[in-house]
Amino acid sequence: MARSRKQTTAHVGTRVAAPKLPGQVVLVMQGGGALGAYQVGVYQALHEAGIEPDWVIGTSIGAINGAIIAGNAPENRLERLRDFWERVEQRAAADVFAFLPGFNAAVANMATMVSGLAPFFGPNPTSWLGPHVPIGLDSASYYTTVPLRDTLSSLVDFDYLNDSETRLTVGAVNVRNGEMRYFDSRDEPLALEHVMASGALPPAFPAVRINGEPYWDGGIYSNTPIEAVLDDKPRRDSVIFTVHMWNPEGPEPASLWEVLGRHKDIQYASRAKSHIARQKQIHHLRHIIRELSKHVPDKARDSAQVKELSSWGCGSTMHVTRLIAPRIDGEDHLKDIDFTPAGIAARRQAGYDEGRRVLTMAPWQRPVDPMEGIVIHETAAVAREIAHGVDGFDGRTR
Repeated sequence: MARSRKQTTAHVGTRVAAPKLPGQVVLVMQGGGALGAYQVGVYQALHEAGIEPDWVIGTSIGAINGAIIAGNAPENRLERLRDFWERVEQRAAADVFAFLPGFNAAVANMATMVSGLAPFFGPNPTSWLGPHVPIGLDSASYYTTVPLRDTLSSLVDFDYLNDSETRLTVGAVNVRNGEMRYFDSRDEPLALEHVMASGALPPAFPAVRINGEPYWDGGIYSNTPIEAVLDDKPRRDSVIFTVHMWNPEGPEPASLWEVLGRHKDIQYASRAKSHIARQKQIHHLRHIIRELSKHVPDKARDSAQVKELSSWGCGSTMHVTRLIAPRIDGEDHLKDIDFTPAGIAARRQAGYDEGRRVLTMAPWQRPVDPMEGIVIHETAAVAREIAHGVDGFDGRTR
């Protein structure tokens, strides 16, 4: 049974001096509704260790959490995150049936589907006209997200966000052409619409227009937006904390109910592992090009053609540390709308615990192969190696 907020250690802690990390700190966060509480726990572990992200990349709830982080001074970030998650708790139904732990979550989820969450979303009466009535894209959704607009307006300072050294990138997909677009505070001022668009998951939520173009939740295209940093230019040494709330690996489902949950896990995990592996190959080739260019005779090296080819080389090293949310007892395929206080507290605690474990292991401090541009750290594998006294690391995928 999940602990109450007063018992949850993720709500307490003291910041310490920031450790030295080999490069910019990047926090990458998936979409996943109520599962986003796990991201808050991970961020708190970083914050208490004195680590603030230089760059936050998010989709859907990851974009919302990311905007709250980037849109507030470091000393206010946890308070604002806590404020948001306390506002969206589904307390009424959960309190009524608190004596039935399994049943109260189901009742709370049903209440969320029927009436929404007052500070987040509410029923859209227009949708009651029926699914075939041409009500227009801006109204074609089961819920309205006007409440979220008001909530985020009170929690995110967009002037601070756009002037801050903390970079924010949010992903959304263009409804017309189906292309993913990353809106980046480094390249353009971000506003409430960009964050709202990243969380506009159809058909639950309506599309959000940016400069006249309609956008939906980026999670329907790529729910793990790590490509934003791996494809960034110029490339920089980085320590990337990528927070996964959907696990592509899991037991074989035995019922239709479990099939629904497994399907959602696979769908929203977004083939992240294979995407990272492909990027790893590309960055390895960049390091090879860099080494080969050193063997070109000086006379040829100065030619325009060789300079152009050599520019494809790179010497940056990116440490990708994957934090994967564990399965919480009693969760099912509706876990992403489990906004009960117990569900939120359990996931936040899990993120906090995993964040602290990763920081204790600090796998980015271990030796790496200089020919590898991307070093992948799977925390379970690192823990096994530490337990067996393995000190070296050759840069291969864990």
